[in-house]
Amino acid sequence: MSELRELADSVFGDSRESAGYGFDAGLWAICAETGLARLTLPEAAGGSEGSFADAATVLTAAGRFAARVPLVETDLLAGWLLHAAGIGLPAGPLSAVAAADLEIAGGRVTGRLRRVAWGRAVAGVAVLTGENVVLVDTAVDTAGLEIVEGTNVAEEPRDDLVLTGVAVRVAPLPEDAAAEFPLRAALGRSLLLAGASRGALEMAVRYATERVQFGRPIAKLQAIQQTLALAAAEVAAAEASSATAARQADRRGVVAAAPAIAAAKARTGEAAGQVARIAHQVHGAIGFTREHDLRLTTTRLWAWRDEDGADARWNEQLGERALQAGQGGLWALLTGTPHDATTRH
Repeated sequence: MSELRELADSVFGDSRESAGYGFDAGLWAICAETGLARLTLPEAAGGSEGSFADAATVLTAAGRFAARVPLVETDLLAGWLLHAAGIGLPAGPLSAVAAADLEIAGGRVTGRLRRVAWGRAVAGVAVLTGENVVLVDTAVDTAGLEIVEGTNVAEEPRDDLVLTGVAVRVAPLPEDAAAEFPLRAALGRSLLLAGASRGALEMAVRYATERVQFGRPIAKLQAIQQTLALAAAEVAAAEASSATAARQADRRGVVAAAPAIAAAKARTGEAAGQVARIAHQVHGAIGFTREHDLRLTTTRLWAWRDEDGADARWNEQLGERALQAGQGGLWALLTGTPHDATTRH
């Protein structure tokens, strides 16, 4: 794990020097070469057969350094979904989306895929419909494909793909895929959020130690120290909850780990707002300028906390699960242990 962490920090840390917007093709090539791009996929799908804990190491580093590549979309979502459905994976970056209003006939599809992450840059989009998995190979049939470009708050591509009779590959939806898809997306996003929170905190601490006011670094001021300590606590909670969710997914499977994943997405989203606010407070007016690198992490915190389910949605699901578990099953829900193990006495 330490070697993987060193590799991820090196790869994504070097990419920070080319800070900008849009897809980073050079970084993607390095991710593909080192096996980070399809980390958790089996070897048959061109993957490295890594665990969700491995993915946690890589995605937190990617979030920390604001990497401009679709790792969650390619590895945890599209790659997994296409392989599970028996559809060969196109070479290159991928994206995935759930859409129910597509017309599929004779191997061709018509409809609109909304806010596809990295849509303009990917080689294919895996679409989860009500009954099927559909691969839109954007590098093959482009005659009936129109890309309406859009972005999120962090200026990451979130494009609409308008399809008019585009040739596709279709396969039946694998069992439990509809339930697992949003959980995988939330898990991946929570890991990115934890990493971005860490990155914003590091930048705030660095600035506080360098910024001199009244003859000493502002990091010496008690008010600044207390504020940074609060941010550090939020980062620790985000990292702990997301890492726990990844371990639960490895140990129990993604669907069974739903409570841990829901808690992670809710907790990292809550931390995102606090950490972004504190980082900007510490930096003052300079942190709000487009030229400052702080924007790369804080805009991602604001964007990602709302993507793949905002805090309210996942907190509501946790509340419903707690009510369903009842008094006897609440401890098992919180700890991820079998219910009967808590009722032996």
